[in-house]
Amino acid sequence: MTTPSAPAGSGERPRRGRVRRWLATRPADVVDVVVYVVVLNLAIEHLPAVMSESFTISLLTAVLLKIALEAVLLLKAAVLRRWHAATTRGAKVLAGGALWLVAAGSKLVVLELVALVFGDSVSLGGFVQVTVLVLALLAARAAVRRLLGEPAESPGSLDAPVRAAP
Repeated sequence: MTTPSAPAGSGERPRRGRVRRWLATRPADVVDVVVYVVVLNLAIEHLPAVMSESFTISLLTAVLLKIALEAVLLLKAAVLRRWHAATTRGAKVLAGGALWLVAAGSKLVVLELVALVFGDSVSLGGFVQVTVLVLALLAARAAVRRLLGEPAESPGSLDAPVRAAP
C-alpha cells in the first residue's frame, strides 16, 4: 500500500506515513535496533543455546527486545527514583527489593515474551544466557551512542542520571 504523494512539480513535499515520521524523529531507536540485530546474531553464532530460524526472525526479535528493554528501563528508572526518594530504612529495603524483582523478573519476562511471539523459531537459551545477552545489548547500545555522539540517555537507560522524585 502506498501513501499519496504530492504531484510532481507542485512544490509540495510528499506526505510521509506515520511510521516513517516516527522513525525520522527517533534515529537513536533505529540505531539501537541495528545494534541489537548485530549483538543478537553474534550471540546466535557463538552461543549454542541461542538460535533463530532466519535473519528476518532475528530482526523481528531485535525489535521485540528493543520494545521490551525500553519498558524494563522505564520501570527500573521509576523504582530507582523511589529508592532515592525513600527516607526510611524500610522504604529503601522495599524499593531495593522491587529493583531486584525488576532486574531478575525482566529476564524471565523477555524469555516468555519471545517464546509467546516466536514459539520454537527463536530460543534465547535460559536465564543466564538472557542475562548475558541483555547486558551485551545495553552495553553495545551505550557504546554506539557514545561513538556517534548521541546522548546515551533514554528514560531509564544505564547512562541516565537518576533524580529523586519531587
